[in-house]
Amino acid sequence: MTKQDEMLYQYLIDHTSLMTDKWLSTREKTEGSIYSVNTDGDVEKMLRDQNRLTVETVSSTLLRDEETLNESVDEWAKTIGESRVNSDTPIYEVIEAVNKAESVFMEFVIHFIEENDELVRKEDVLKWNRLIHSAFNRLISRFSEVYYRITKQRLFSQQELIHELSTPIIPVFENMAIVPLIGELDSYRAKFIIETIPEKCVEIQAEHIFIDLSGMPTIDTMIAHQIYQLTGILKLLGVKSTISGIRPEVAQTAIQLGIEFNSTGTFSTLKQALLTAGLHISSNEEV
Repeated sequence: MTKQDEMLYQYLIDHTSLMTDKWLSTREKTEGSIYSVNTDGDVEKMLRDQNRLTVETVSSTLLRDEETLNESVDEWAKTIGESRVNSDTPIYEVIEAVNKAESVFMEFVIHFIEENDELVRKEDVLKWNRLIHSAFNRLISRFSEVYYRITKQRLFSQQELIHELSTPIIPVFENMAIVPLIGELDSYRAKFIIETIPEKCVEIQAEHIFIDLSGMPTIDTMIAHQIYQLTGILKLLGVKSTISGIRPEVAQTAIQLGIEFNSTGTFSTLKQALLTAGLHISSNEEV
């Protein structure tokens, strides 16, 4: 790091508050945006703190310490990424805000150059321009990665919750439970069912499971095979399986695949399956 680098670095750090004021003044009234000029005081304080982190992170590129810069960029991306995901801020708004921060940052760099024109060389100007633009590009790139990872993980967690809610195990009697499969069954949900239903059966100590398919609009080759696999796994665990809601076209699909449910009771309705198992249902109850 040269003397000029050190001087510019200190100048930028000393003017962080002024840079933040300038950056905040670029905001406009945008309904629902974290960057709107009419956000509350707590949000503005958060933005001020985060912009200070932006200035410190980009300024650290002048120290020419790659390891420190990488750590600073990672910290910045994690802080901003989590904050913007939590506030449901679109990624394009963040990029626009970072671009404004870069413009303000460069204004102060230019002010420093003008105030120290006798000390600053042309090669310094070119170097700073390259380093600073590169640093801001790294911020946006790393932020995009973190933002994507967090949103993907949250989507995955939501999907798991939806699958869990759409595939409940309902205890109906001692050691007996119903698994009503409802809606479309894609490969991911089928995998989820095969992994979770056996675990839940062990957890509730179920000995007999009624798998009802009447709520599924279509059952293709893959689904029939997955159900066959599920009954096989349950059998190994000592859990008896009974399948209900099998329509003629479903039975035909299973036969074409060579899938036989010889060890599994099959019924056209859940009511029939429960009655056969000894669970008597009064005439005014629906199953």
